[in-house]
Amino acid sequence: MDSEKSKILSEIEKRKLQQLSICLNKDVQYSKPTGFEHIELQYNALPEVDYDAIDASTKFLGRRFKMPLFITGMTGGCRLARKINENLAIAAETMGIGMGVGSQRAALEYPELADTYSVRHVAQNVFVFSNLGAAQILQYDMGQIRKAVDMIKADGLAIHLNAVQEAVQPEGDKMWNGVERKIAAIKKELKIPILVKEVGCGISGKVAARLEKAGVDAIDVSGAGGTSWAKAEFYRGAKYAEAYVDFGIPTANALEECAKATKLPLIAAGGVRNGLQVAKAIAMGATLGGFALPVLKPATESPQAVIQTLERFTEELKIAMFLVGAQNLSQLKGKFKRA
Repeated sequence: MDSEKSKILSEIEKRKLQQLSICLNKDVQYSKPTGFEHIELQYNALPEVDYDAIDASTKFLGRRFKMPLFITGMTGGCRLARKINENLAIAAETMGIGMGVGSQRAALEYPELADTYSVRHVAQNVFVFSNLGAAQILQYDMGQIRKAVDMIKADGLAIHLNAVQEAVQPEGDKMWNGVERKIAAIKKELKIPILVKEVGCGISGKVAARLEKAGVDAIDVSGAGGTSWAKAEFYRGAKYAEAYVDFGIPTANALEECAKATKLPLIAAGGVRNGLQVAKAIAMGATLGGFALPVLKPATESPQAVIQTLERFTEELKIAMFLVGAQNLSQLKGKFKRA
């Protein structure tokens, strides 16, 4: 490897490690809440269900999940990221749920980093989404996009919408004209499940309807209330980021809009921190509850630490189902009201 390429790789790994360090050690949470605090489940004091017989399994894009949980894409591109992705994958495989990886732009441009995203060697059966950014898909041809999927033997491709993050980054990609057409073209060409996801600022009902028309298979609303990437960029020194640290559609509001605007399966992510919030999301129309930050620190430790967090989410969800008298997730649908 020549010295210039080695220097670039070093800079990429340094930046990825810096982003992880900020999320692990700084307050990157939104100040404003998710909106789930205004949602109440309809309590049933006489539930008539057996807790141990509650079935929280579901189907998502043709695959059976033991629980309606999804670990959203976080990282890749450095040694710590490899450990995190492996631990997340082992836990997801054990629990029978799905996961995504972080943006694979670095690995497409520098294949030496591909192994930091790889999880199939530890998780043969887990449902995995590959991941590319909206701005980046404009720059890649179909062969390169397919390479990102094949690189990690993914089951589908997630395209993330991070307009706020790109706008405040000094090095951000701000040329977005044509993204919607490219998403439609990718779906037509690749013929694999396509998930479009925000990264924490939310997707409106109008955008969800446009995405459905473009042919996508699922949407992750990823609303405001969880990790603020504008805040993370502010910590990195982005001088225009501070004004946007609380910008976006709260998760519950985004979910409500999208559930009305489309019949696509929805992942509710963005500040989801317990199983009760997952239950509220499913009652409101989500198929899965998604999260990243709650399992990030455990993933730096071991698969068992991640599993413990997932087990907590699972039991909290089942308690919520028991308390509304829902034997399965279908019976949980609609059992909510605005507080």
